[in-house]
Amino acid sequence: YGSLLPILIYSLITTSPQFIIGVDAMPAAMVGTLLTTLSVQPESQEALTLVPLISFIVGLWFILFYYVKAGRVIRFISTPVMGGFISGVGATIILMQIPKLYGGKPASGELFDLLKNITQEITHFNLVSFLLGIGTIAIIFLSKHYIPRVPMTAIMVLVGALLQIIFHLDQYGVALLPAVPEGLPPLLFPDFFALIHYNFFTIAMESLSIALVIMAQTLLATKSYAAKYQDTIDENQELLAYGGMNFAASLIGCCPINGSVSRSGIADFYQGKSQIISLAAAVTMAVALCVGTPFLQYLPVPILTAIVISALIGIIDWKMFCHLLHYSRSEAMVFLISFFAVLLFGTINGVIIGCLLSFGEITMRGVDPPATFLGRIPGHGNFHTLGRNKHAYPIKNTIIYRFQGNLFFANVSKLEYDIERSIKPDTRQVVVDARCVGNIDITALDRIKLFRTKLEQRGIRFYITEHDSSLNDHIRELGGEELITSGVIRRTITLALSDAGLEKPYDLDIPVPPSSGGEGTPVIEASEELTEKEWAYGGHQP
Repeated sequence: YGSLLPILIYSLITTSPQFIIGVDAMPAAMVGTLLTTLSVQPESQEALTLVPLISFIVGLWFILFYYVKAGRVIRFISTPVMGGFISGVGATIILMQIPKLYGGKPASGELFDLLKNITQEITHFNLVSFLLGIGTIAIIFLSKHYIPRVPMTAIMVLVGALLQIIFHLDQYGVALLPAVPEGLPPLLFPDFFALIHYNFFTIAMESLSIALVIMAQTLLATKSYAAKYQDTIDENQELLAYGGMNFAASLIGCCPINGSVSRSGIADFYQGKSQIISLAAAVTMAVALCVGTPFLQYLPVPILTAIVISALIGIIDWKMFCHLLHYSRSEAMVFLISFFAVLLFGTINGVIIGCLLSFGEITMRGVDPPATFLGRIPGHGNFHTLGRNKHAYPIKNTIIYRFQGNLFFANVSKLEYDIERSIKPDTRQVVVDARCVGNIDITALDRIKLFRTKLEQRGIRFYITEHDSSLNDHIRELGGEELITSGVIRRTITLALSDAGLEKPYDLDIPVPPSSGGEGTPVIEASEELTEKEWAYGGHQP
């Protein structure tokens, strides 16, 4: 029932072309825990009354999230965190499903609980079930390699039903899908008066937890698929879609609906590119409920489980991990931490750890932003990075320093340290190229003013240049107008150098080769092509 009306509503609202939703283990388990807390027996009339109410309240939370634009938080989560998260969710679901391959029962929980369940359920091992499951996985992957356009998943479903009809697999201990009542589910408006018999605060807070889990898991997974296919999604509209699908779930008596990594994996496996696949799934489910329920009883559980596992193996993004490991080991470690955080601590804790990793990564980059020193190439305009361009030389008695990040209390000491370390006895002016500085806080501004005073006491003039004019407005708001009126802040490096008494062509500090006998200036041949290669590759030119 959760694959009928909720999936239809979601497909009409979502901005994601690929992602599919459905009933998921985590929200279902949380609802079960809430029922236990409220002393409600499973499958009782009380449960049938209360579960739709929980779904409705979860929907209300999403409407609130939509109005406060809570989806913006996902923008602060990096690609390695998203890749590790979705891979961890996929691995978790695979571990949940493994016992069903050999006739056991699935479990929920974290890594050690799942491994314990896998070993315990070995006592229910059924060889026929195991051969059906493993054989299905092998056939699906071989067909993907050799005949990728053949819908092997659908074929294996039909094959499984035929095997049951011909060989009566259930007589050999193979589990089949349970009987499903025929016909579409009736629409039921939630009974809000039932809430007076329970602790509403407990229900509201637990529903909030469920909504947060759904938002974190579904939004992260949706964002991961969007990044994979270079799609653009509206995080806030996704929250509206989650609210709509859970309202729809409440109308058919279903527990809260979540994003389905396994279904999305199957859709991705067969290159589903739009929400038409969700519409087709809803229509197919409606037809199945009306005329196909007798057929469902012939479907072997191991074959269906193998189909899910085959899809989930494909969403574990080892290709991303290998790429990160080759090019950025620190980000590869972030991927692994996110992956194991989900496996070891669960989805919601994995999301929290992933968010902390992302914010930590942002903070570290802000505390230690890139910075370079600039000089000139004889016969060429503009200023070039020293060291990267072998024909670039510093201007005599001058330091030109480019700081590539916003200035705030935690990184202003880097600017001071870099400049102090580069000062020579003959240094007469320091020019800070601040074109990458979009903001400054009051602590950094106060430190800059003190640093400027310290330099001027040593006979060194100090300038800040090249930044956007909006930074000047902010500096004035923070009480730094004196930097503007005194000429410390100049529009360009050239104007700052002119104020210090230096005019083009600048006298460069070019080492004289020993063979010259200490006389003359070496001839520099630096073509534009060479300069551009140095700009692009530095010391690693192809």
